[in-house]
Amino acid sequence: MRRNRNTSLDTVVTDFLLLGLAHPPNLRTFLFLVFLLIYILTQLGNLLILLTVWADPKLHARPMYILLGVLSFLDMWLSSVIVPRIILNFTPANKAIAFGGCVAQLYFFHFLGSTQCFLYTLMAYDRYLAICQPLRYPVLMNGKLCTILVAGAWVAGSIHGSIQATLTFRLPYCGPKEVDYFFCDIPAVLRLACADTAINELVTFVDIGVVAASCFLLILLSYANIVHAILKIRTADGRRRAFSTCGSHLTVVTVYYVPCIFIYLRAGSKSSFDGAVAVFYTVVTPLLNPLIYTLRNQEVNSALKRLRAGRGNVGGDK
Repeated sequence: MRRNRNTSLDTVVTDFLLLGLAHPPNLRTFLFLVFLLIYILTQLGNLLILLTVWADPKLHARPMYILLGVLSFLDMWLSSVIVPRIILNFTPANKAIAFGGCVAQLYFFHFLGSTQCFLYTLMAYDRYLAICQPLRYPVLMNGKLCTILVAGAWVAGSIHGSIQATLTFRLPYCGPKEVDYFFCDIPAVLRLACADTAINELVTFVDIGVVAASCFLLILLSYANIVHAILKIRTADGRRRAFSTCGSHLTVVTVYYVPCIFIYLRAGSKSSFDGAVAVFYTVVTPLLNPLIYTLRNQEVNSALKRLRAGRGNVGGDK
């Protein structure tokens, strides 16, 4: 990418202006309400799953649901990093974001997003072991190992976020300061840099695009083996339950990874569709996770019923 030659290197940018999602002015109020509703539902839905997994002894002792609880926690924070800024852009409020705020938003988005990326891979590995290695599953994936793997995902995500934020903001920014995007992300911010960004684009391609694509391929490979194992199950009910559990995970993974790979494997390009595509993995996926895992997962549904029944009994005792 070429350096911006229209501004002086003596100018120092102290804030950025997020232009937000392109939209017709007459739809501003409608979109404000839509994204506000999405944010509220995302927080409530993921909080419900988090509390259900924590409160139900049958769930929080199993690695699959430990991972699900961590995923819900990540979704709540990832949504909070992005969606409030989107909502703000549909109001008359000032669209500026401080330089430090932009750094923080980029760091936390890539920290949480990459941690989620690794977590999806762990969830696929967990399902692979449970279905393809059922007798060895308690040994290969126990609570202690699950905790270590989750901690590793968090550490790797933090390192990834730090690398991306450091490389992006080590460059000089001397104007313009209009970020043609709805949050501070690497491709949009790099277009404003007053220096060559070829190294940054290469690191973005390798560290995000290739890593995300590799994780996605590992997940698909896991599920190819899972489908092969499921087809060997003799009972129709067993096949249905296995497909239901894995189908929900694969649906979320596809909605998350495909748009993500589309954006970061072409970090140096600019398309009017990038913003709409990015909405899927920043806004839609955190909303879909609780819907899919509660509607399509019988064990979570049963835990919710037990939780409601328990509260009902407490109310009746009173």
